[in-house]
Amino acid sequence: MAAAMAEQEGARNGARNRGGVQRVEGKLRASVEKGDYYEAHQMYRTLFFRYMSQSKHAEARELMYSGALLFFSHGQQNSAADLSMLVLESLEKAEVDVADELLENLAKVFSLMDPNSPERVAFVSRALKWSSGGSGKLGHPRLHQLLALTLWKEQNYCESRYHFLHSTDGEGCANMLVEYSTARGFRSEVDMFVAQAVLQFLCLKNKNSALVVFTTYTQKHPSIEDGPPFVQPLLNFIWFLLLAVDGGKLAVFTVLCEQYQPSLRRDPMYNEYLDRIGQLFFGVPPKQTSSYGGLLGNLLSSLMGSSEQEEGEESQDDSSPIELD
Repeated sequence: MAAAMAEQEGARNGARNRGGVQRVEGKLRASVEKGDYYEAHQMYRTLFFRYMSQSKHAEARELMYSGALLFFSHGQQNSAADLSMLVLESLEKAEVDVADELLENLAKVFSLMDPNSPERVAFVSRALKWSSGGSGKLGHPRLHQLLALTLWKEQNYCESRYHFLHSTDGEGCANMLVEYSTARGFRSEVDMFVAQAVLQFLCLKNKNSALVVFTTYTQKHPSIEDGPPFVQPLLNFIWFLLLAVDGGKLAVFTVLCEQYQPSLRRDPMYNEYLDRIGQLFFGVPPKQTSSYGGLLGNLLSSLMGSSEQEEGEESQDDSSPIELD
């Protein structure tokens, strides 16, 4: 009986809180509609810190999110970006579990930010860190996917590709790469766009996405004839590699890499990726030396760092990290 009464009281308090938030939100919206942007922005901030001090984290987050959308709709990028960062602050301090709705809200805010603003860079970095849930990973795959889709729409193919690689959306990645290749690439490089993606997915131990991106890309690209086998030797290599990864036989992997060296020499990073793939799937020991200089050293600086941290002891046996830029 007492528990039921407490639950009813909690529900009434929750309803009152929501009603209070809605009334406050109405007043703030009226201020923004009148063009009193500065005053409204300051009031949002004041209310945020008041709610947070009262541990009303959900109310604070919802108010900042709706306020950010409102400011974006009026072209007030700086105020909107500031409230967006407060949304993240509320998530961090409340230690809220990652949920699809929250990830979609963060992606929505990201999509409305000026693509060239420094605030957007800071926002996405912090959002990805929160979405990882303290696991040390590079961010939640679903958030990466949503970011990739936004960047694809903006035709920022390079950044989109990075986020697709850290998602599990091989099909979306392939469709983006087809557009990227046809819009920006040379016809002679159609095979290189997908080869790089497959090798990088494998370096991230994502066999499923590697297979999906290869299959989808080769089926949908207008400059690739039906296969396998393919006209382009590099595509045949990738096809055989995906089969070999499933088999796990080192002898097959070694012969494959030797036979296709002319194709693999087209990009100096291919053999670096393959060294890593050899370790992950075929039991190849890491190289004794891991110090690289110059441009190659820069390229090898960060990709696998987070994965190694999460693997614990296994990371001690890994070779150089590889950059997926």
